[in-house]
Amino acid sequence: MATVWTVTDTPLVRRERHALCDTALELGPDAPTLCGDWTARDLVAHLLVRENSMIGAAGIAFSPLAGLTERAMARAARAPFPDMVTKLYDPGLTPYRLPGVERLTNLLEYFVHHEDLRRAQPGWEPRELPAADEDELWRLLPGSAKLATRKVGLPIVVRRSDRPGREATVRKGDEPVVVTGRPSELVLFFFGRDQLDDVTFDGPPTATARLQEADRGF
Repeated sequence: MATVWTVTDTPLVRRERHALCDTALELGPDAPTLCGDWTARDLVAHLLVRENSMIGAAGIAFSPLAGLTERAMARAARAPFPDMVTKLYDPGLTPYRLPGVERLTNLLEYFVHHEDLRRAQPGWEPRELPAADEDELWRLLPGSAKLATRKVGLPIVVRRSDRPGREATVRKGDEPVVVTGRPSELVLFFFGRDQLDDVTFDGPPTATARLQEADRGF
């Protein structure tokens, strides 16, 4: 049975941050994630460095500088885990918290990483998000999907299974691959996750297989 989440006055981006922190504390620092061999401690360290160290985070975007990020994460991970999570829960004023910036830079990041924690655990179940939350994820989906598939070179359309008739073109072209699902699940697919719930693919078989097997993500 899916977990049902309700809307509050707190923006979705903040709710996902707080929910990720709550889940991390509940599971503990050694819990697995969907991020390779990262544990919950590693994931929290990554998010702390991303938001609080411009130099340390350089390797996230530029792989030749990955060593800087790894060293910064190692330093962040030395702190007691509850202290790390507390700092992540409310980091104070950072460039990512500026008006108009937080939603664009953090919503999908925290939603996906929250699911990285949840779906790495045995017996995980999909969350049933409120329609307003699905709508907000949908608004960011086409742009992020286009960026995530920049190396794939296929025409792609995304279609909502929860709102019949709603679709968006990710990449133009004839005979597109049509990926159908709830926006939350489509976000996870285009961020390279394979632990999905009720996502379907239609289109030329070769192109469909190529998209599913592609190195999606950022």
